[in-house]
Amino acid sequence: MAQRKLYLAAYDVASPSRLREALKIVKGYATGGQKSVYECFLTDAEKGDLFADMELLLDEETDRFALIRVDRDASILTLGIAVPPTDPEHFYFG
Repeated sequence: MAQRKLYLAAYDVASPSRLREALKIVKGYATGGQKSVYECFLTDAEKGDLFADMELLLDEETDRFALIRVDRDASILTLGIAVPPTDPEHFYFG
């Protein structure tokens, strides 16, 4: 079974219609997050799919997308009612 790695996916999209579509795409891969930053546990193949989906959507002149790998061994500090990210037993893509 492929090993999933934790990433933070963040985007800044100028067009409201592309922004809604970016939200749908990223939420399809996410296990948690809010606003424009989402926690995603991805295999290498899923990471490639996410990049390909976003590349088709985004305007290189006005939009931004970042996928940042989080070190699994790093300690994660949460504040307030935040819950540390966890790799769930199963994922539903749909």
